[in-house]
Amino acid sequence: MTRRNTVLTGKAAALADPDNLLDGVEPTADYDGEQFDREERAALRRVSGLSTELTDVTEVEYRQLRLERVVLAAVWTDGTVTDAENSLRELAALAETAGSTVLDGVIQRRQSPDPATFLGKGKAQELRDIVASEGADTVICDGELAPGQRRALEDVVKVKVIDRTALILDIFAQHAKSREGKAQVELAQLQYLLPRLRGWGESMSRQAGGRVAGGEGIGSRGPGETKIELDRRRINTRMAKLRREISLMKTGRDTKRHSRKAGHVPSVAIAGYTNAGKSSILNRITGAGVLVENQLFATLDPTVRRAETADGREYTLVDTVGFVRALPHQLVEAFRSTLEEVGDCDLLLHVVDGSHPDPEGQISAVREVLAQVEGAGDLKEIIVINKADASDPEVLDRLTRRHKHSVVVSARTGQGIDALLTLIADELPKPDVEIDVLIPYERGDVLNRLHENGEILASEHTPEGTRVHAKVHAHRIGDYTAYRV
Repeated sequence: MTRRNTVLTGKAAALADPDNLLDGVEPTADYDGEQFDREERAALRRVSGLSTELTDVTEVEYRQLRLERVVLAAVWTDGTVTDAENSLRELAALAETAGSTVLDGVIQRRQSPDPATFLGKGKAQELRDIVASEGADTVICDGELAPGQRRALEDVVKVKVIDRTALILDIFAQHAKSREGKAQVELAQLQYLLPRLRGWGESMSRQAGGRVAGGEGIGSRGPGETKIELDRRRINTRMAKLRREISLMKTGRDTKRHSRKAGHVPSVAIAGYTNAGKSSILNRITGAGVLVENQLFATLDPTVRRAETADGREYTLVDTVGFVRALPHQLVEAFRSTLEEVGDCDLLLHVVDGSHPDPEGQISAVREVLAQVEGAGDLKEIIVINKADASDPEVLDRLTRRHKHSVVVSARTGQGIDALLTLIADELPKPDVEIDVLIPYERGDVLNRLHENGEILASEHTPEGTRVHAKVHAHRIGDYTAYRV
């Protein structure tokens, strides 16, 4: 059974967001800061109408990936039809983020994808007719295709075929900005490409080099190193170099993280599904001016900002890369050093899009990725249900009943932000060691530090100085040893 997805005709609008407020904020909102990165992100635009349809699909491996006019294809193997359509809508959002125009989408009901052509031979022929009638130049499959599946499907539809993994990698390549981010994306792309290299014709075979190539006699010339073997060797060499570079950059990131730990500054990580509004919440709390876009994976490079609780305790907020259902394992591996920011934090803000058709599915997908990050499974977690202004009250009520440690907010309107800040303050480490000290009047700096870093239970002015009964963190006890009574 094949199902034409009429929801995807025209602009997919990601997840049916008529007001174009998927990220929970208006791009020009004051609390989002200057948004200096916005102009750079928009500086390169694809021009429609310049696509070149493939006539020789064997060249697909050696063409730069171009996504312009696309048709989506998915195989529905389990779950409800609503789940299948939501998955296809998400694929449409990914395709549009990559710069393409989504023309149509089809879903086939099967027990499992066809091992040869993904959709099945007959349905692949129908897909070819849809591609021809819509004037598409690319087919995007909602899943990871085996190299043989993609080649066979290309032979049928006569245009280039890519899978969900290649699409996400393309988005990451477009959005990577920092040196570390670019290296991580390139490593993931090469890991994906390596098993998919293929060759054809005599151009892929090389004569033996050295004296033999100079004419050492009949029968002494062998096939030598084939073109595909050379490509594999070059890719493996490049991957080894990238891993070394990322390892060195990881050392710098670890040094910064350890310096914060040495200063005993608590860390709060903001994690969640892509486009749930993580950067918007960071901007709302700290005024960081981090780029906010109505796109999937707008944030790739972690942003660290300092904040304070109402009672003056300092902590850091870390905005991390968003997750998505079936996030390619190459990306999880390549971004492992970045994800360690989450594993080392003291508190996790798990941001969920309350207006999404399947928020529970988002939560499950994020937890599945976090389970692969060392230390992230044992973190204290607050479920932050964002976009309350655009959500169904019944959905919000269902989520808050199911997740007791949760708060409903709207980064756009500011609703619930005060409650979130209070919850963060309650969950961060508090002073827990009681001390009784007598601080001379001439040591006002010590008294001021005690007020900043501790919790004053009682104080009394005496002829000798100020006597204070307070709670402090264990690592601060040494600062007051000389004044204890």
